[in-house]
Amino acid sequence: MWHPTIPKRLRQILRPRRRLAIAEACLIGLVAALASVLLKVGVGWLGTLRVQISANYPPYLILPAIGLCFGTIAGLLVERLAPEASGSGIPHVKAALAGVPMDLSWRVAAVKLLSSTIALGSGLTVGRQGPTVQVGAALAGQLSRWLPTSPDHRKQMIAAGAGAGLAAAFNAPIAGVLFVAEELLHDVSGFTLGTAILASFIGAVVSRILGGSSLNLNSFQSSGPDLHSTAVQVSFSMPEIPCYLILGVLAGLLAAIFCQGIFVSLNFYKRTLRISLSWRIGLAGMISGLAIALLPDGFRDNTGLREFLLNGNATWEVATIAFTAQYILTLIAFGSGAPGGLFAPSLILGSSLGYLVGLFASHFWGLGTPITYALAGMGAFFSAVSKVPITAIVIVFEMTTNFDLVLPLMIASVTSYLVAEAIAPRSLYDRLLEWNGINLATETPKDGILTELKARNVMQQRVETLSSQMTLDEAVQAFSRSHHRGFPVVDDGKLVGIVTQTDLVKIDQLQLSGDAILSKIMTPQPVTVGPKASLADVLYLLNRYQLSRLPVIEGRKLIGIITRADIIRAEVDRIEGKGVGSGPEVSYVVYQTRSPAVGKGRLLVPLSNPQTAPSLLRLAAAIASDRDYELECLQVTIAPRHISPSEAPVRTVKSRRLLRQAENLGRQLGLPVHTQVRVAHDVAQAILETIKNEHIDLIVMGWNAAPPTAGRIFGSVVDTIVRQAACDVVLVKLGESSFVTDRLSSVKSTNDKFCKWLLPMAGGPNAQAAVELLPSLCTMSDKCEIRLMQVFLPSKTQINTRKLEQATQFLQRKVGCVCVAAPVCASSVPEAVIDLAEKEKCDAIVLGASREGMLQQAIKGNIPEAIARGSDCTVILVRGAIA
Repeated sequence: MWHPTIPKRLRQILRPRRRLAIAEACLIGLVAALASVLLKVGVGWLGTLRVQISANYPPYLILPAIGLCFGTIAGLLVERLAPEASGSGIPHVKAALAGVPMDLSWRVAAVKLLSSTIALGSGLTVGRQGPTVQVGAALAGQLSRWLPTSPDHRKQMIAAGAGAGLAAAFNAPIAGVLFVAEELLHDVSGFTLGTAILASFIGAVVSRILGGSSLNLNSFQSSGPDLHSTAVQVSFSMPEIPCYLILGVLAGLLAAIFCQGIFVSLNFYKRTLRISLSWRIGLAGMISGLAIALLPDGFRDNTGLREFLLNGNATWEVATIAFTAQYILTLIAFGSGAPGGLFAPSLILGSSLGYLVGLFASHFWGLGTPITYALAGMGAFFSAVSKVPITAIVIVFEMTTNFDLVLPLMIASVTSYLVAEAIAPRSLYDRLLEWNGINLATETPKDGILTELKARNVMQQRVETLSSQMTLDEAVQAFSRSHHRGFPVVDDGKLVGIVTQTDLVKIDQLQLSGDAILSKIMTPQPVTVGPKASLADVLYLLNRYQLSRLPVIEGRKLIGIITRADIIRAEVDRIEGKGVGSGPEVSYVVYQTRSPAVGKGRLLVPLSNPQTAPSLLRLAAAIASDRDYELECLQVTIAPRHISPSEAPVRTVKSRRLLRQAENLGRQLGLPVHTQVRVAHDVAQAILETIKNEHIDLIVMGWNAAPPTAGRIFGSVVDTIVRQAACDVVLVKLGESSFVTDRLSSVKSTNDKFCKWLLPMAGGPNAQAAVELLPSLCTMSDKCEIRLMQVFLPSKTQINTRKLEQATQFLQRKVGCVCVAAPVCASSVPEAVIDLAEKEKCDAIVLGASREGMLQQAIKGNIPEAIARGSDCTVILVRGAIA
C-alpha cells in the first residue's frame, strides 16, 4: 500500500510495521528531547535576565512591565498563529487521541514552544512540562502524516510523543510511559507500551545528555532536573503513617478546591472580562509581576523556590507564603489561557504543603524530617490535581531514586487521590475539555463499523481492468466509452499498476505514438489494501493520498475495488438495520446516452419538472463549465410497488424529450453530457444508486420549498439525499423570475436572470463551500454584484467580522466583480436575510449548511427552510461532501 513516490529502498526499510514503529519512536523521542531542552534553556535564560533586571531597577515597576509585555506577546503568537497552543495542551492531546478532530502539527509545536518560553520567562507561575507533552505529541502527529501509516498507528505515535515530552521534561522515562497508559490512552497493549517506552527512554536520555547531566543514576539530583542540591536524606518510621495520611487528606482537599478555582478563573477571564487572549495573558503577567515584586527576592525564581524548600532551610512563614502565593498566582496565570501547564505548580504547592506538615510533625511529635514530607507532598498534590496517582509516585521516585521514599509517597498520593476524587470526580483534563464544549463521552466518533467491517465486506468484486500491453489508442477508447476516470492494470490476474485520466497527459508530454503500450504511462505499484484491512485504514489511505478508490489485492491478485461511496453505503445499511451489501438493485436503466469522459469530475442533475428544468440546467452547466465537470442528467420513472423495476412497462418519450434539452445545452457550451432514464420504486434510492455507480462529485437538484411536515424538512426525496449522499449537494429553490417555458433556444438571453447575489455568512465548513461555489455561478452573467452579510444578535457586545472580510477578499480575487460586506444586527436570522434580499432586489441567496449538516440545521432551527419559503428570489443551499 505504498505511494509510488516513496523510493523502493525506503519502502524496504519501512517494512514491516513493527520496524517502522521502532524507527519512528526513536525519532520521536529525539525530537521531543530537543524541544524540551530548547524550552528549558529558553525559559532559564529569560528568567535569569528578568531576575537580573529586577535587581538593578525598581522591581515593582520592572516585573509588572515585563509580565505585561511578554504575556501579551505570547498571547498574540497563540491567538494569531495557533489557538490550539493555549493552556496546558494536555487536554488538546487527550481529545486528539480520543478521535476528536484536533490539529497536531509542526505549526502547533513551534508556536507552543515559542509562546511557552516567553510566557514562562515573563514570570507567569505555570509549568513547562504540560507544553512539552503537547509539543512532543504535535511533532509525532506531523511525522506520522509524512509516513504511510494507519490511524491506529498514528494514535500510538502521538501518545509516544506525549510520553517522550513528559519523560524529557522530568528526566523520568518510566513516568512518561505510565502517563500515556494511565491518563491519555488507558491502554497497556504491547504495541502501546513498546513505542511509548522506547520514545520515553530516548527522550529522557537525550534530555539528560544535552542538559549537561551524567547518565549515572547515582548522580540524579534530589528534586529533579531543575534542582542542583545534594542527595536528600530521607527518613520514615511506622509512627509517621498518620502524619502522611493527614498530608494526603489536606492535599486532596486543597487540590480539589484548586481545581474548582481554575474554572472560576477561566469563567472570570472569558465571560466577565471578555477581553482577547493576548490581553488576558498580558494582564495575568502584570498581576503576577506586581505580586512577586512585593514578595521576598527568592520568590522571583520558581525553580529556586522549590530547591529552597527541599533543602530544609525555610521557616514555616516562608513555606506558608510560598503555598499561598503559588496557589493564587497559578489560578491567575492558568485561567488567562497562558501556554503553560500545572505540573510544576502542583509540585511546588505540594512541597510547600508537605514542608508545613513536616515542620508540624517534627516540632510537636519529633517525627521525621520536613524534607521527606515535602517530597511526599509533591507526589500527593500532583496526584490529586492530575488524577494520576501511579504517575505521581513514579515521577517523584525517579527524581530522587530513593527507595525509602516509596512508602510515604504511596500513602500520601493514594490518600490525596481518593479524597480529591470523592470531592471532584473525574479527570481535570476531561473537565477542561467539557468547559471548551468537547465531551469525550458523546463527541468521540462512534466508528465501530469502521473497525468491525473489512474491505472484503464492502468492496466491488466486478472490476473493469486494462492490460499493460494494450496500445495507448485502445486505452483512450476505453476511457471514452466508460464513465470511469481510472482503471487497474492487470496482467494474468495480478495487479501491475493503475492508469488514470491524469496519466493520459503523459502521451503528449512524452510524445508517444498511439501504438505505444499502456505500461509506458501507467503508475506502477499503486496504493492498495488487503481484504482484511479495516474501513478505518481504507478511509485513512483515501484521505492520505487524496484518492477516490483503492484496489483490493490478495497477494498480487486483484480481487476488488473499494470507494468512498461503498463505505458510506455500508454505514447507511448499518443504520437502517440492513446487512452490508444486502438487497437487490433499487433501479433499472431503460435509456442511456454517453459522451466522452474527458472531465475532471461529474455533476448529477435529476430532472423532473419541465418548467424548472431549463433554469436548473443553466445553473448546473455554469458550475460544470467552471470546474471542468461532465454533466450527468437523470430522469426517474416510478414503477408500481408490486412490479420489479426491470419488468415494469414504461414509456420514455417525455423523459427523453426532457433530457434532450440538456444535450442541446451541452452542445452549445461544449460540455460532455450523459443522460439516463431509470425505473425505480423510490426516487431517492435511484438517485443515490446513480451517485454510487457513476462516481458523482456533485449533485444539483431542485427543491420545492413547501412547509415542512412531521419528520420531513425539505421533502422525502431531498431529506434522504441530504442524509446519505457522500458527494457535494446543492439544493436549488427557483424564484418566480427564474421559471421559463421555452426550450433554451439561446443561452445569452438568460444572462440577466442571476446578476445580484446575496451570501449570508454563518461560519462552519459549508459556509466556505458556498463561497467557493459563487465564482462558478457568477459566470452566468456578464455583470454581477455580490453582497455578503453576517447576522449578529443585538446582545452581542463584540462583533468579529474576520471571516466576512476573508470571504469578500477571496471573491474579489476570483470573480473581479463588486463585492460588498455588511454585518447586520437582528434578532432573527431568516428575517434579516429576507429583508436584505428584498431591499437590495437580489436575484439569488446562497446559503452554506451548518457543521452538523444541512438537515440537522433545519431540524434545529429551520433557517434554510424559513428563508426559502419567505423569499421570492432563488435560494441555493450548499452542503459539502461527507468526508
